[in-house]
Amino acid sequence: MNPPVHALNRFLADAKPSATYKVMDRVAARRAGGASIISLSAGEPDFDTPAHVAEAGIAAIRAGQTRYTQVAGLRPLREAIAAKFLRENGLAVDWRDTLVCSGGKQVIFNALAATLNEFDEVVVPAPYWVSYPEIVQLCGGKPVTVACGADTGFKLTPEALAAAITPRTRWLILNSPSNPTGAVYSRVELQALADVLLKHPQVLVLSDDIYEHLIFDDLEFFTLAQVEPRLRERVLTMNGVSKAYAMTGWRIGFGTGPRWLIEAMEKLQGQQTSGACTISQHAALAALTGPQDFIHESRAVFQRRRDLVVEWLNQAPGLHCEVPQGAFYAFASCEAWLGKVTRAGTTLNSDEDVVNALLDEANVATVHGSAFGLGPYIRIAYALDDASLRQACKAIQGFGQALAG
Repeated sequence: MNPPVHALNRFLADAKPSATYKVMDRVAARRAGGASIISLSAGEPDFDTPAHVAEAGIAAIRAGQTRYTQVAGLRPLREAIAAKFLRENGLAVDWRDTLVCSGGKQVIFNALAATLNEFDEVVVPAPYWVSYPEIVQLCGGKPVTVACGADTGFKLTPEALAAAITPRTRWLILNSPSNPTGAVYSRVELQALADVLLKHPQVLVLSDDIYEHLIFDDLEFFTLAQVEPRLRERVLTMNGVSKAYAMTGWRIGFGTGPRWLIEAMEKLQGQQTSGACTISQHAALAALTGPQDFIHESRAVFQRRRDLVVEWLNQAPGLHCEVPQGAFYAFASCEAWLGKVTRAGTTLNSDEDVVNALLDEANVATVHGSAFGLGPYIRIAYALDDASLRQACKAIQGFGQALAG
């Protein structure tokens, strides 16, 4: 049913639902009908939350630590976040310059909602996480997408950044390692972008480092504020426990940046959700201050899965997949499949057609690259056990072999 005329906020009316969640809804519907689906669509680790972290949440419940916290989060957690930024990123952060949110997405939403006025522009390199442009729009801004193809390693170049900046530019969003491509910016590449940004003092930067610990081949992770200290007062560095510690459902994200921005975000959050879940905050504290073995072990597993999945995808006729440097996604070009006809008689005119046909005919759920701002690609999340990944990739190979036309 359509809403009454003028019933919706106009920014919401123009926003698109998350393509990832739309695929997940289709998977749920197919499974409810009895189909056996292998889902490579969800961006979350398949591991359980580490036992000591889960126990910290349980202990908080048993100790009666279930009441409201300060809007910006528990002080011990904020102190642990500041210590994390110093220990892992070389950023000397006062705990007062941190903010705890209900997931990483809220960090982004708070920052943009607190700073954007209508028609302000936000530079968003594409491919991008599907929510970036939608959040910009919901906050009244205008997303300015910049295509970053395979020829640049799916990364923004300083020349492209300089060309995208206008007097209306308010933010640049950087995500490394990247969802959906797994691209990782080196220190040299970040410095080249920083050199451009130093010429445009009106531009703030949101550095989304949520996949920081999922980086492969002994690469070193760098974040923008670390590389160029002169930008520190213009950078919001955000992270969280969801990917690194397999805590997606605990909903804890955090960020650090200039105090004026953190205070504005806190004011907004105080009228929105208030503090994040108290129990989850205690669990996040245990994650950041306890043993870090889980990070190293899970990274090794994901690197092994990456190597297998990329090899298997490249064996599928018509698919081509570059080797991602981080995260847990493979971004495979399906351009050679366009115009072909599936065994069931479906003509593949777009990467969304490919994704729909893979789900309907091969029982494998992926997400189309055009939803991330660059097609024709398919995004495969390899956060599944080896047997399921092998079965899914064999089904994808069979799908490619059966294409006619």
